Amino acid sequence: MELMPFVATATVAGSQAPAAWRAVHDAAGRRGSWRPGLPVLRGTGVTLRELRPSDAPALLATFAAEEVSRHISSPPDTREGFEQFIAWAHRKRRAGTQACFVVVPDGATAPVGLMQLRQIGSSFTSAEWGFAIASSYWGTGLFQHAATEVLSFAFDTLGVQRLEARASVEDGRGNAALRKMGAVRELVLTRSFTKNGRSHDQALWVLSSNPF
Repeated sequence: MELMPFVATATVAGSQAPAAWRAVHDAAGRRGSWRPGLPVLRGTGVTLRELRPSDAPALLATFAAEEVSRHISSPPDTREGFEQFIAWAHRKRRAGTQACFVVVPDGATAPVGLMQLRQIGSSFTSAEWGFAIASSYWGTGLFQHAATEVLSFAFDTLGVQRLEARASVEDGRGNAALRKMGAVRELVLTRSFTKNGRSHDQALWVLSSNPF
């Protein structure tokens, strides 16, 4: 699943929180209260939190796997590169233009994936979603549980009205995951993604409301 590129240079209960409490939290979130630091999102069997510099080795190991990085922009290939990515993600969060979470399964301390939300244009009314999970967790339900919390954060806290995601038409697993989360395939972007000198078509998937 295509992730957003980068250039090197208070705990929340998620969708299980009471409706009245969430209404107050969501209003505050839309005013930008998440910019000083992302909330911790907890779902079934998973925690999503902000990146830490100490996550760099685990992320390097996850994205070094060819099956994970095959259909996404080339990730950093060194620990230092991921440390730069983490610092970049923090700058984007402080600017209010991106939220990037690591995916940590229950019982683990190291992340096994990423989920990113990036605003399109001048606000989060329209946004782009990208994700990648270690192949050892494919088919376990971890993605679905993590995605449920991120989508709730996007629509309920960031105020997203249209959420886009791009997936290579060759990425059967990524396309199936988006369909399972309720996304609608809107169109195909011809030769919109280039990797290793080869151009690929991408499907543009859209969610226009929280499906949960």
